[in-house]
Amino acid sequence: MRYLVRDRLLGFGDDYWIEDEHGDKQFLVDGKALRLRDTFELKDREGRVLIDIREKMLALRDTMLIERDGEALATIRRKRLSLLRNHYRVTLVDGTELDVSGKILDREFAVEYDGELLAVISRRVLHLRDTYCVDVIREDADPALLIAVAVCVIELAEKQGDDDDRED
Repeated sequence: MRYLVRDRLLGFGDDYWIEDEHGDKQFLVDGKALRLRDTFELKDREGRVLIDIREKMLALRDTMLIERDGEALATIRRKRLSLLRNHYRVTLVDGTELDVSGKILDREFAVEYDGELLAVISRRVLHLRDTYCVDVIREDADPALLIAVAVCVIELAEKQGDDDDRED
């Protein structure tokens, strides 16, 4: 399933809809402005909160936390000692690790589990300005989680100033 995400223009305080490939609204990103740390909620069409995302305070490295129903679901941070400059690690609470790598700031990257492709994030497949696509490859994957991962990784890369991501 393919989801279309419009890039935020002003930051986390913005609210915006994520649509499916048919143009139907599927998720609302509800940015929480005026907070000490970056925070937002991913909601369904009926306004139910599916996922809470927030920046972890007082961490040695920039870290984002994903929660579902008040329980920790995943932690996202840049992978240390990686040959790839734009490589992030998503650690789920059960110990499962997802790898995210590619050109993050260009919106051209992939999410993998144990070498298997879960989602591809790309701007190339679209002709819409300021929009990127989250293409969920596996049918049994959690689209809300993968969208949250994509948004978090982009936020971390922008904060860390991953300009080396645009060398080409």
